[in-house]
Amino acid sequence: MYKKLLLLFIGLMTSINICEAQSLRNLKEINTVWNQFYIAFNTLNHQTMAYIHSEALIRISGGRTIIDYQTYISNYKNQFQAAKSEGTTYDISLRFFERINTNTTASERGVYRLIINKEKPDEQTYYGQFHVIMKKENGDWKITMDYDSTEFDTIDEKSYLKAHAITDFEAFLKQ
Repeated sequence: MYKKLLLLFIGLMTSINICEAQSLRNLKEINTVWNQFYIAFNTLNHQTMAYIHSEALIRISGGRTIIDYQTYISNYKNQFQAAKSEGTTYDISLRFFERINTNTTASERGVYRLIINKEKPDEQTYYGQFHVIMKKENGDWKITMDYDSTEFDTIDEKSYLKAHAITDFEAFLKQ
C-alpha cells in the first residue's frame, strides 16, 4: 500500500513539475527579458544589456572564449559607442527550438539573426545558434549563462526559419 502511494505521489509530483516546467507565465516573463535585449540592440544601450544580465554571468562567445559580466558589459559599451559614432545600426531577432523553465530557472536555445545596417547599401546579416540559462534574481529573470556559436558556419537563414517564433508558446507547452 505504501509503495502504491509513494509511486502515485512521485507520479503526481513529476506531472506537476512538467506542467510547471512549461509554464506560459514563465515564458511570457522571460520574453520581457528578450524584449529588453532587442531594445538594447536597437538603441545601442549597454545599460539595458547590463540590467538583463546577472553579475554572475558566464559568457561563452563563439565557442572560443569565456568572459565575465564586467568584461561582457564593457565590450558592449565600447561596441555600441563605436556603432553610434559610425552611424551603424543593429537589428537582432531570435527564434527558438528549445524553451524549458521552472519558476526559478530557464534554458533557452535557438537561432539569432543579426542585421547590421538594415536596408542600407552595406547591410550584413549574421546567424548563430545560442543557448542561454536564466535564473530569477530578486524576482527578475536574469541571463546567467550566454553561449553562442556559428556551429562552424552551418547556421543560416534556413536554420533561423526552422526554429519557432518568440511568441509561439504552444510549441513549447505541448506535452
